[in-house]
Amino acid sequence: MFNNNPQQLAEDKLLLLYIFDCIEFPISNSQITQFILENDIMNYFMLQQYLGELKNSRFIIEKPKDNEHMYIITDKGKKTLSYFVDRIPKSQIKKIDDLLNIQREKLIKNTQVQADYIKLKDEEYLVKLDVVEKDIPIINLKLSVANNKQAKQICKKWRENAPNLYGQIINLLIE
Repeated sequence: MFNNNPQQLAEDKLLLLYIFDCIEFPISNSQITQFILENDIMNYFMLQQYLGELKNSRFIIEKPKDNEHMYIITDKGKKTLSYFVDRIPKSQIKKIDDLLNIQREKLIKNTQVQADYIKLKDEEYLVKLDVVEKDIPIINLKLSVANNKQAKQICKKWRENAPNLYGQIINLLIE
């Protein structure tokens, strides 16, 4: 089940560094896992092992953000990748480039548009809506709503349509 070939292990870790370098923004464990598994790049257990090893070697760092941990490549990881990128098969690089071109917008949207809610009291919920671009908040909105149904509906609508809603809010404020 597990590959003990040292060359393959090194290629897989370099491939992960390549993915982090191409993405260029912090990405959660669940996002990188989904990307890797959906595209059959490696299995879950090896991915988690490699992430731990890359983190321990300080090639990537894990930054807490809200309720998640976000990974980002370090300068040390970029430098190492630049020395050894030629060890990644060109076919793998092309596959990753093609996949990232297709899925980059989805990854960015999932990272930049955030919507969550918490229960404050029996009939009161706090909805938190954000759009973040390169760690800079573009909009941060907190709303108090009367019930769980409203909170879920607002979060869903925000995730689906944040750019348009943001534009409408700005227009309402400057008119």
